[in-house]
Amino acid sequence: GILSIEQLISRVGVIGVTLMALLSGFGAVNCPYTYMSYFLRNVTDADILALERRLLQTMDMIVSKKKRIAVAHRTMFQRGEVHNKPTGFWGMIKSVTSSVAGSENLSLIQQEVDALEELSRQLFLETADLHATKERIEYSKTFQGKYFNFLGYFFSIYCVWKIFMATINIVFDRVGKTDPVTRGIEITVNYLGIQFDVKFWSQHISFILVGIIIVTSIRGLLITLTKFFYAISSSKSSNVIVLLLAQIMGMYFVSSVLLIRMSMPLEYRTIITEVLGEL
Repeated sequence: GILSIEQLISRVGVIGVTLMALLSGFGAVNCPYTYMSYFLRNVTDADILALERRLLQTMDMIVSKKKRIAVAHRTMFQRGEVHNKPTGFWGMIKSVTSSVAGSENLSLIQQEVDALEELSRQLFLETADLHATKERIEYSKTFQGKYFNFLGYFFSIYCVWKIFMATINIVFDRVGKTDPVTRGIEITVNYLGIQFDVKFWSQHISFILVGIIIVTSIRGLLITLTKFFYAISSSKSSNVIVLLLAQIMGMYFVSSVLLIRMSMPLEYRTIITEVLGEL
């Protein structure tokens, strides 16, 4: 029926799985780009000093031009040109044809000031980016930075492998019978030739892995959504945003349960399937 749990979860799952796919794709690109030293550009102290020197020169030019504008305004005020502007047609002609010697073209100087202020903003942002890159370079030299760099390469390869296997499974309509943990333990045991209780340890490791995946994925979702809602929220839209966040969290959790079955042993996977229906 249309109100059965299978129908409802299938409709919720479509949106939730799409959201998970978008966040996973963003994370798969952003995480290696953030932590891998391969994507870091070489930034030296000389580059930062040169850019800061350009920024200071630009700020000095802005100050000097604004000072010229202020001096010109004061001179015009002292001469009474600000309050006693000529009116009428002949007054306009006179104001155009008769210009005081040495007077500044205020509109042209103001345009130059606006252009320099925009340039200073761009230089400031570029300087801040260089400082952030320099900090990332220093961080990459630490033990934790090297560890994250290694994880970046590892998960990049893992992501490419998952995309390849998912494409194969979709094209040939295959469903995996063995979860990744059990399969990995079996390959390791057969390769090393050691005595190991695969069934016992695969259950515990699978459940630990599933817990880590759920906690980290929901945490990542909350962090991403919080940044997004901070950018668009206001005093009038806060209630709507909280309601939308609750809806997204519910869909995301149901979709996590749907997709998490592939990381569990077959007998536990069957239990979840019986609860949610044949999806």
